[in-house]
Amino acid sequence: MAADLPLSTAAERASSRLRRRRIERTIEPIQLTDADLIAAVLRGDTASFEPLVVKYSPRIFATARRYARRDSEVDDIVQEVWTKAYQKLGSFRGTAPFEHWLMRLAVRTCYDALRQHQRNREAFFSDLSEPEQDWLERFMANPQSSAEDVTAARALIQRLLSMLTPAARLVITLLEIEEKSVKEIAQLTGWSVPLVKVRAFRARAEMRKCLARIAREKYL
Repeated sequence: MAADLPLSTAAERASSRLRRRRIERTIEPIQLTDADLIAAVLRGDTASFEPLVVKYSPRIFATARRYARRDSEVDDIVQEVWTKAYQKLGSFRGTAPFEHWLMRLAVRTCYDALRQHQRNREAFFSDLSEPEQDWLERFMANPQSSAEDVTAARALIQRLLSMLTPAARLVITLLEIEEKSVKEIAQLTGWSVPLVKVRAFRARAEMRKCLARIAREKYL
């Protein structure tokens, strides 16, 4: 039977274990910033890209859903955004928050997707749901009273957006739905402020024409 450890040795070991436990309890996980993670990725640590994906994917998905023609396209758009973000990460200069850089990339990727699948789909009154038809009838008779049925109005707006050209859909979504300023839209899209204003004017006119086209189908 092995001899018992000397009391002094056992005490030292116990004391050492207690110190380690205290240290482990006081050390908190290091919270890496976006800049830390990006620097690590650029050094070759590809695993450091995952926390960025986890952190910002919810917002990327929300953006993609606003522009995708159907739900099945959302995942493809999000994947494309992250692929571009990884490939272009070296171009991020850190003069603005990473989130701003990433959202500009997301908006432009959504715009590219709209342009790739461009088609001005005709919509007719007979295609509308009953609530949408009722809302449109009230709108044509009295625009002020039609504001109550928000659900039907939103459904019709989504239908109208699907009829717009890519540039018109992008600027209307950013301006009217996301409530971005003209300056913010210019930063997100890379367009000049005057160009944003021109495209917003044209987009509203295009949307009015689409609404009139649907209404004519009803009353002709």
